[in-house]
Amino acid sequence: MAFDAFYLSAVLAEIRELGEARVEKIHQPSRDTIILHLKGRDKRAKLLINPNPAASRLHLTQASPENPSEPPMFCMLLRKHLSGSRLIAISQPPMERAATFTFACIDEMGDPVVKHMVAELMGRTCNLYLVQEGGRILDCLRRVGLDETSHRPALPGLQYQPPAPVTKLNPAELEEQDYVNLLENPGADILAHRLMDELGGLSPLVCREAALFAAGDVDARYDCQKPQEVGQKLYLFFREHLYHPGAYYHTGADGVPKQYAFCPIRQYGQYGQAESFSGLLDNFYTKRDQRDAMRQKSQGVRKTVTNLCQRLTRKIAIQEKELAATYDRERLRQLGDIVTANLHAIARGQTVLEAEDFYDEDMKVIQIPLSPVLSPQQNAAKFYKDYNRMKTAEKELTRQLEIAREELAYLQSVLDELSRAGTEQELEEIRQELRAGGYLKGDSGKRRVKQSKLAPMRFESTDGYPIYVGRNNRQNDELTFKLARKDDLWLHASKVHGSHVIISCGGTKPPDDTVTQAAQLAAYYSESTGGQNIPVDVTPVKQVKRIPSGKPGMVIYHTYRTVIANPYADIVVDALNAERKPSNSES
Repeated sequence: MAFDAFYLSAVLAEIRELGEARVEKIHQPSRDTIILHLKGRDKRAKLLINPNPAASRLHLTQASPENPSEPPMFCMLLRKHLSGSRLIAISQPPMERAATFTFACIDEMGDPVVKHMVAELMGRTCNLYLVQEGGRILDCLRRVGLDETSHRPALPGLQYQPPAPVTKLNPAELEEQDYVNLLENPGADILAHRLMDELGGLSPLVCREAALFAAGDVDARYDCQKPQEVGQKLYLFFREHLYHPGAYYHTGADGVPKQYAFCPIRQYGQYGQAESFSGLLDNFYTKRDQRDAMRQKSQGVRKTVTNLCQRLTRKIAIQEKELAATYDRERLRQLGDIVTANLHAIARGQTVLEAEDFYDEDMKVIQIPLSPVLSPQQNAAKFYKDYNRMKTAEKELTRQLEIAREELAYLQSVLDELSRAGTEQELEEIRQELRAGGYLKGDSGKRRVKQSKLAPMRFESTDGYPIYVGRNNRQNDELTFKLARKDDLWLHASKVHGSHVIISCGGTKPPDDTVTQAAQLAAYYSESTGGQNIPVDVTPVKQVKRIPSGKPGMVIYHTYRTVIANPYADIVVDALNAERKPSNSES
């Protein structure tokens, strides 16, 4: 990743194209994320600022993350001072990952004033300041006290202290001979390291790309190269990409962007180019942030369900072992018969009976243990009693195992739902499902905000047929047994946990392309997502039956056909225009 000062410069250039944009709304969906809704000359846009040391960034975004029911205090402060203001200027310190946004505002008395929002995105000192004219801090996202080790305290009422200027060379201002001189000076002998040491505003990724272009290797040493030749290539590299940057990225085997920069990324092989710098960052971080946020929010539920699955797995293993022991019960009946046939030869208090085994072809003599406190008749009766007990245990253990395996399959399907939950509302519906099943305690003492019921995801095939996908087990039940018609088509990934998928046929037979697209959705929204050649079962809804006394979403069907689908996300989700998220309530 290469969110360096020059990539930030390219992003700020895109934001400046909005002109003097007006601030319409301000949201703070998470602790480190501020989103400003801007209305520019020709369009509206959302500016995302995230001064998180782990992934600091600033860019325009298309995402609409869920907002908390009550906005944080810093968000309320920004709304108070910046709502309705105009963004009149954007500046950036040379070679620094920081930006100052200047707003024309109206104060409480109705007088025009200027206020600044300063975003610092440099490592551990990341912060976001609201500064009034004259430099006094109104507030900041992270307060740094006077008694702390930081040499730049950040508290309301203090004077804002800008970061120390970068003292390294600015690659945008160097000429060809400057690069030659840079190579001749003593220092690190790895070219990429020398560039990092001497030039400001560049990431290690870009320095390695420059070394690859100039010397043919990311780890090239410049002491064995011709300084004039390497210096000329470095000059051409930076001259081209600093004055004509592009949004380049490298993707991994799973198709997800892994690296990005303002220059081509050749060191990893193939690379691509996005339409905009903000769009690349938005695609890179938004999905990751959504996954991380939902993983954090669902952590408690996931831990509870995982523990239940582990407990059930241990219970099933014990019951299977006990069930296997019941299969040898026939020998108990045989031993009872042998003892009964030899009652005359048993004395009271005897502990072992030696007798011929008439169930054995060779009539071998065996030793049968006896209880000395029981009479001969009682010893024989004990073998028959143990035999009947094992016989009853087999039936009960078989029943208990069936129940436990069904419950384990249900809980594993809940874990699959949790991995796909994309919004807080979807997560809350899963919580409600678990509460209804007695797996989570009810929040009787906690007042919950009533939420509208989520509808199934809706897609439309290229032939115009609506396709519906359940988000969780309870929704699967409602979709299959309440919303779907008997002549609609039902699809589900074969023998794995996943969503119920319905093709709304309207009394007609859907084309093969529609069935294929629905099968891709069934494969994508299942445990098998990310794989290839996934078998998907297809049958009319009337063939699908609930399991008597079964858990939500558990069904049986016997008449079906199986198709093979490849769940590629770009084909399945993007091409079919999924309405995947409910509209977010704004606070």
